[in-house]
Amino acid sequence: MSAVEFAAAQWTRATGAGVDPHAYRRVTEGLTSVADWGPAFLRTGHGYLRRAQGAGSPRSAGEYLLTAARWFHLATLAPYPEAHRAAAAADHALSRALTVLEPGARRVSGEGFTGWLRGPSHAPGTVVVLPGLDSAKEEFLDLVSALLARGLAVFAMDGPGQGALAATTTFVADYERIVGRAIDALGAARIGLVGMSLGGYFAARTAALEPRVAAVATVSGPFRLDWEELPPPVRDIMVQRAGGGDAAHEFVRQVDLAALAPRIAAPLLVVDGGQDVIPGVTNGESLARLAPHGTYLSVPHGDHLLGNARPDWLAHLSDHITHTLTGTPAAR
Repeated sequence: MSAVEFAAAQWTRATGAGVDPHAYRRVTEGLTSVADWGPAFLRTGHGYLRRAQGAGSPRSAGEYLLTAARWFHLATLAPYPEAHRAAAAADHALSRALTVLEPGARRVSGEGFTGWLRGPSHAPGTVVVLPGLDSAKEEFLDLVSALLARGLAVFAMDGPGQGALAATTTFVADYERIVGRAIDALGAARIGLVGMSLGGYFAARTAALEPRVAAVATVSGPFRLDWEELPPPVRDIMVQRAGGGDAAHEFVRQVDLAALAPRIAAPLLVVDGGQDVIPGVTNGESLARLAPHGTYLSVPHGDHLLGNARPDWLAHLSDHITHTLTGTPAAR
């Protein structure tokens, strides 16, 4: 794949993550190969760090740091030997930003997870946001903001093989055990889950096996994976994140929600994009149908993670989680 094709493929994901589209075009137009992606995005992130250092107010500095975190994370999306450093830089920039912008934000870490708890200390519910195959907590800042704006607390985390933990850990099949540890550490009474991409599978699996989950939503989450049909780039990432070919093959074999979906007691919203067609990936309509309280939202023009269609699902998902956790009926 050429640099032009790769940049076009990542366009809505990057802009959906909050990167300025004009800056994205300027950076990607100068790429001569996909190998240039990581270094270019890393340089751009460092440019925002310098802006933060020279900012005229703490607020401006914090906003530049959030932007830097986005660019550092996106640097990891293409094959890049220094991806672990970019992920660490994203984590550090986010930490600095929240220290400045939200002094009440709290870093919460444990065995197999790390992330930031944000929002009111006496919120009516706490939402755990789960990233996917090659995403991380820095990618979904706008989703977190939408949930915070509705009065909820939010814990955006990296789990095994993800984000800041990708360099030192690998995927685990029983991800619900990791989420359970995070819930223990958070000490929250009412828990909602939002899973993005492969995180949607993790969220649905956890909702089926963890009784403390009171609300759940998935975005572009797989119902089932088929190793033989997955595109080679997806398999390559899976091999890297799972810790080898055999481990990746076994992990993919277990991604099947047919038996677990009927056990999801919490109200479930499944969001899919109609243009999100990846060989070897069965989308979430079956999940919504098999779950006792499942609702399916398909956005015909939406692509993977629906970065090109946020007005069509983001508010709806945020309201679903909020109304379920707080017990207030949705507006008609």
